[in-house]
Amino acid sequence: MLPSAAISVRPYQPSDEESWLRCRVLSFLHTQYYDDVKTERTLFEDEALCLVAVLPADAGGTVVGIIDIELAGVAATIDTIAVHPDHERRGIASRLLEAALPQLISRGVTSLDAWTREDEPANRWYLGRGFRENFSYLHVHLEHTDGDDTGFRSPAGLGAPIKAFAHATLEHEVALRATFRRVYRCRQYLMTFPDGTAG
Repeated sequence: MLPSAAISVRPYQPSDEESWLRCRVLSFLHTQYYDDVKTERTLFEDEALCLVAVLPADAGGTVVGIIDIELAGVAATIDTIAVHPDHERRGIASRLLEAALPQLISRGVTSLDAWTREDEPANRWYLGRGFRENFSYLHVHLEHTDGDDTGFRSPAGLGAPIKAFAHATLEHEVALRATFRRVYRCRQYLMTFPDGTAG
């Protein structure tokens, strides 16, 4: 395995798309976002900062880390942060964030948020990088294995729903977890830097 110092961080280029998609799919595979598969990279309506961590060209120039941040005035949101599983725990996500923060601040951004579910490594990572939990709600998935008493109904002429996805407030968590196999608490993490410095 190459030393992490050999991995460079640079702006995303259109030629990275296939490698970017592979990195994202494999990164999400063993998380609670395993079915959030993209077949093409997100195109942002607003301004965005998109960086990748790549292997040296002589090792294929493969994307092994991603951070895409959408900007909306002084607020920014991490749309995707991912590290290829063959390169996890090498500080790549932290290097991507460290490269992004000065660029966000120089553009006048005063807050950066991100959303994640209950995967402990992701939650620990955000807390360890100076984010604080700001808000949470529920992601509820209907799966075909959940049975017929879930309360979901189809319009006339359609069979019972095979899959569905809905949001819910925390006050319904106990009842929803008793009914559905996939219920996740989705957390918003927030970092603010109103004085022009991260933290």
